[in-house]
Amino acid sequence: MRLQSRKILATTSIFLLLTACSLFEDAKFKVTNEQVGLLPKDTPAAELEKLFAEDSVVEDVYDDIPNVTAYTKYKIFEKGGELLLTLTPDKEDSLKVINHVRIEDPRYTSEAGISLESTFGELQDTYTIKKISPTLNNIVVFVEESELYFSIDKEELPENLRFGVQKVEAVQIPEDAKLKYIMMGW
Repeated sequence: MRLQSRKILATTSIFLLLTACSLFEDAKFKVTNEQVGLLPKDTPAAELEKLFAEDSVVEDVYDDIPNVTAYTKYKIFEKGGELLLTLTPDKEDSLKVINHVRIEDPRYTSEAGISLESTFGELQDTYTIKKISPTLNNIVVFVEESELYFSIDKEELPENLRFGVQKVEAVQIPEDAKLKYIMMGW
């Protein structure tokens, strides 16, 4: 009888440990309006090393671009070299609070289930499109329900929409167009 109780206790303990690990992994890659994985909104750059102690934080300083004010970006690499996030602090803030996040890893998923592996059709089925802004190489899709915004490479568009910065409507974007970037602007 004791042997059976120990087996049940061991099995339960292993199950709880695996569940806890799974919940941590989910939290590590969950994206909300207040947090991107382990990064909460209003995080000063000085806290990045502590926050991402298990990962590598690389500071890139851009100060040699003519006619551009120097700025810094932080790249977060997972052990093993996988790029997770690119973070940009507010240049005007003395604390250098992170106010822009570019999600680089497809494991990061919004509360609604959108990731870098999603398509425009899935994005459109999940969120209400607020605005679509063309840039030189991409279109940027803003949504009503989230601080997230999404970039799609113009190569995913019909050929007549790939060049220039003409207006693009949601109905012109193929449903199978892949997301290029997911960004958070705080």
